[in-house]
Amino acid sequence: MSKHIDFQVDPNAMKHWKIDYDGAVANLYMDVDEDGGLFEGYQLKLNSYDLGVDIELADVVQRMRFEHPEVRVVVLRSAKDKVFCAGANIRMLGGAAHAHKVNFCKFTNETRNTFEAALEDSGQNYICAVRGACAGGGYELALACNHIMLTDDSTSSVALPEVPLLAVLPGTGGLTRVTDKRKVRRDLADVFCSVEEGVKGKRALEWRLVDEVIPNSKFDEVVAERARAFAAQKLDHDGADGIALTPLNRTFGAEEIVYSTVKVALNRAGRRAEITILGPEEAAPADMDAFQKQGSDAWMLRCARELDDAILHLRTNEDDLGLIEFQTQGDPQRVVAHEALLLAHRDHWLANEVLCFWKRVLKRIDMTSRSLVALVEHGSCFAGVLAELLWAVDRSYMMLDEFEADDRAMGAVTLTEASFGMYPMGNGLSRLETRFLGTPEHVEDLRQDLLAPFEAEEAEARGLVTYAYDDIDWEDEVRLFREERASFSPDALTGMEANLRFAGPETMETRIFGRLTAWQNWIFQRPNAVGPEGALQRYGTGVRGVYNMQRV
Repeated sequence: MSKHIDFQVDPNAMKHWKIDYDGAVANLYMDVDEDGGLFEGYQLKLNSYDLGVDIELADVVQRMRFEHPEVRVVVLRSAKDKVFCAGANIRMLGGAAHAHKVNFCKFTNETRNTFEAALEDSGQNYICAVRGACAGGGYELALACNHIMLTDDSTSSVALPEVPLLAVLPGTGGLTRVTDKRKVRRDLADVFCSVEEGVKGKRALEWRLVDEVIPNSKFDEVVAERARAFAAQKLDHDGADGIALTPLNRTFGAEEIVYSTVKVALNRAGRRAEITILGPEEAAPADMDAFQKQGSDAWMLRCARELDDAILHLRTNEDDLGLIEFQTQGDPQRVVAHEALLLAHRDHWLANEVLCFWKRVLKRIDMTSRSLVALVEHGSCFAGVLAELLWAVDRSYMMLDEFEADDRAMGAVTLTEASFGMYPMGNGLSRLETRFLGTPEHVEDLRQDLLAPFEAEEAEARGLVTYAYDDIDWEDEVRLFREERASFSPDALTGMEANLRFAGPETMETRIFGRLTAWQNWIFQRPNAVGPEGALQRYGTGVRGVYNMQRV
């Protein structure tokens, strides 16, 4: 499988999802087009899915937040008869490259996290109405919802059959959500994850796998009642109009991708991508009415959308580029002003959505399995939300003092109120709290200097950057870092970086991604799963997989 995968969706040309809006309730129907897969060689039967199906789902969830703030309940259903969702398409997984499989699992889990958090972030509650077989990734869709309703009939069940059938793990956090979110008893979870046929009816309820079991004759009626009851919650922004997420302005070239606020240079010889974020050229909108009139053209929203798209493109389409460098250019005070408008009005639904979107984009950067570095050059605007990149990366380098023939403003780092918890990592801590885990008093000390620009010497002394170098040493030190990173094993780097980035408390989110990075990554390369006689390759042939029985 090798083709350019685009993460932008035309909502009027979706193949796999249908939405019916009814006031505060949205009914989201999974209706996968069998012949609409991203690649040739498989059909998406029984509402099974590939990355293309999930790209559409991610777009739906995002648009629900921005274009339909009136929605308080989303009911996830199947439009197919006697099947909810068969999960990730096995033929697709069997034929996919290792990198595609792992990136697919990571993206689908990020999508699940997005609608899982929609209740707390946006007041949008996801209910899953399961009628028919709900297996593997299908049940993982259900698990990410806040309330699961199951039909009590002979064909409806929930299952995680990956271990007995395919010799792999549920790919998007299923095991962890069963124990950590549903709080299923460990021994019952062991039984559940070991049986191919799944669990039905009252047993599914007793084992905490679902929240309600309803006779088939009353199912639609009760689902509608439950949705109305959940939607009865009043929100401060009731009656607000949404904004349209218009298509991104972007151009793909052989060696660069150009957006309106983001430029990506593809240095294939150096195996790196250089992302430059351009700060706002215009003053911040006067108020939230002016911001809403700008809609998706407002800099804070436009930049987040473009950076998110660039990261997804690099992850999926440029996996030989092992190093991502972040730079910024612009007026830091304008960045601060644009962010400050949203912080001052965070109780406004749109301000809240943009801030929460930045939180998700920064988490996606945290979870990107590339070496990450920030270069704080003169003329940069690492302030407020853009300063978060300095603590998301693995290392940062900053220009010290004046550089010959460089008349740009001195580089500086500027902290804002948002630096102290507005954009938490998956571990629940801010990036500064994670960075200074052993010295929490240092974070409080930094809080005393909000909006004060830290130039290189002080930024290095206070731990905001890794190194500061003058005009004599800058080019050599940056070159040596690039060469060193390019010489290491990418497998070892991925493991090292994923371990070091997430200090601090373990959460369901860090557990999910930790297991995805380590265990699923490993299992997807083992002959028991993907070898010529492995379970994933033999699935559907009637012949069981042949296993090397050594336990390691």
